[in-house]
Amino acid sequence: MQAAINKEHMSFQAEAKQLLKLMIHSLYSNKEIFLRELISNASDAADKLRFEGLTDAALYESDSDLKILVSYDKEARTITISDNGIGMSRQEVIDNIGTIAKSGTREFFNSLTGDQAKDAHLIGQFGVGFYSAFIVADKVTLITRRAGLTPEHGVQWESTGEGDYTLETVEKKDRGTQIILHLREDEDELLSGFRLKSIIRRYSDHITLPIVMKKEEWSQESNEYKITEEDETINQASALWARSKSEITKEQYEEFYKHAAHDFEPPLAYIHAKVEGKQEYTQLLYIPSRAPFDLFDRERRHGIKLYVKRVFIMDDAEKLLPNYLRFVRGIIDSNDLPLNVSREILQESKDIDNIRAGSVKKILGLIEDFASSDKEEDRDKFTTFWKEFGQVLKEGVGEDYANRERIAKLLRFVSTHSDTDEQTVSLDDYVARMKEGQEKIYYVTADSLKAARNSPHLEIFRKKGIEVLLLSERVDEWLVANLSEYGGKSLQSVAKGSLDLGKLEDEAEKKEQEKEADGYKELTTKMKEVLGERIKDVRVTFRLTESPACLVVDAYDMSGNLERMLKSAGQKVPNTKPILEINPHHPMVQRLKYEETKFSDWSNILFDQALLAEGGQLEDPATFVKRLNDLLLQNVLSGQ
Repeated sequence: MQAAINKEHMSFQAEAKQLLKLMIHSLYSNKEIFLRELISNASDAADKLRFEGLTDAALYESDSDLKILVSYDKEARTITISDNGIGMSRQEVIDNIGTIAKSGTREFFNSLTGDQAKDAHLIGQFGVGFYSAFIVADKVTLITRRAGLTPEHGVQWESTGEGDYTLETVEKKDRGTQIILHLREDEDELLSGFRLKSIIRRYSDHITLPIVMKKEEWSQESNEYKITEEDETINQASALWARSKSEITKEQYEEFYKHAAHDFEPPLAYIHAKVEGKQEYTQLLYIPSRAPFDLFDRERRHGIKLYVKRVFIMDDAEKLLPNYLRFVRGIIDSNDLPLNVSREILQESKDIDNIRAGSVKKILGLIEDFASSDKEEDRDKFTTFWKEFGQVLKEGVGEDYANRERIAKLLRFVSTHSDTDEQTVSLDDYVARMKEGQEKIYYVTADSLKAARNSPHLEIFRKKGIEVLLLSERVDEWLVANLSEYGGKSLQSVAKGSLDLGKLEDEAEKKEQEKEADGYKELTTKMKEVLGERIKDVRVTFRLTESPACLVVDAYDMSGNLERMLKSAGQKVPNTKPILEINPHHPMVQRLKYEETKFSDWSNILFDQALLAEGGQLEDPATFVKRLNDLLLQNVLSGQ
């Protein structure tokens, strides 16, 4: 190798510095994973070469025998992992090694607790890959050259993990990447062929590439193992998903998941199935134990890898699963697709449509099995699944019409009958508890669970013992907009349209309400004139038992909660005017009927209170406070 040129000293991205420090301390108790992560990266590099080599065979540079080499040097106290995969250019090294190029970085650091055990789990979710080298090394040297570039375009990266690194141009004859770990003083136990091989067999046996080390023979003369010149393949080097399920242990399935998903924790569940018939393909699909930090970034896809006849084709093949199942990880290997398949071809492929439909069916079936199981272990898995991925599954109601009923059956909510704030109530549970004569599934939306529980719109439902679903997640507005009925029962917002409890009200009660409402027509007309452009109408309501007033919208208007959400996201929304409903049994409303001098102030106070009660914001808080203080002071001075 020639002398280095163009040497630069550069600093890590701030987040990379922080992650390095945290990772070294938090993951030290599981330090073996450094080798798994580096071998996994080497395997990915080979996959990328295979993919690019489909259209440019020259990238192989007369070396199509892809493999990963692992070696150690006791005297130099180094471990070296080499591959002849795609390699990296100078800019790719800067982008991939000096920077954490992931969304969710800020959320990751905000989630750290300072508790070493808990933070280790968080780091595992985020994925650290190359950085894991610093768990056991106090200096790391990376030498790489991208396939297709000439030898003088090699790049050497080196760092002690303290915040900066050097980058230099070197000559590298062969394509691919070599990583040299200069071990810390207390890591000599890793300088053993037996130790390294046992780690490889435990964590990386599933890697489809041969992982090669030099054979070792026992020397009677020196009373130790000596490294020979003969190569030995350490792993099985066959596609795990192509093996029979009876040959694969649970541990092997879990280790393959950790490799494929770059996750430190075992999966929650997995499916391994081979489909035969008109189409032949294999699925190995995993549901993670925890949600990734970028789960709600719908543009980021990093779930399913597509293979054709064991040849890697592409990462994050978004056409293979719908967006609402973007948390699923794994591989799909087809025997029917062409090796030169592109993303454009995938968009129009009926084979892909069938694979997608089959995969969705399998995943929903797995979740259904957990949800309906009598086993406590399975029920716990469903509880974990719902906590981590329930909000994303809700998106499927609007995205996947063919499976809408299946998805709706899996949904869980909090309701007014819930003992806790955990989402445990299914729509089937709700329907089974419906009152005799109840025709609708009632719900309320709000920007927090506390606001939903305390909504004034629930007062009549509590009085009559009618269950109401409490929806407080952002996705819930999307959900109810796309789920108009379930099991033949329509879903009805308690804050939309006029109150109609149908058979739950008797005729005598209705007639009494109509008669009472007639006595307030003059008041509602006068209030409507005073409030003017702020409202669409004022009317008497019997949905309130404690509050003086509430706001509702017409049945087909946008809810106040959705309007606020869209505005906060910078979206333009139609100017929907609410309807003010007043409670004729409340003392404030009864007094207002005879108020003259402060009628306008009292009317505006009622409107503003109703707006605040449903989570809205006042356009003029100062005027509201002044009105309220004036009325309070007037009552104090008058002795009321």
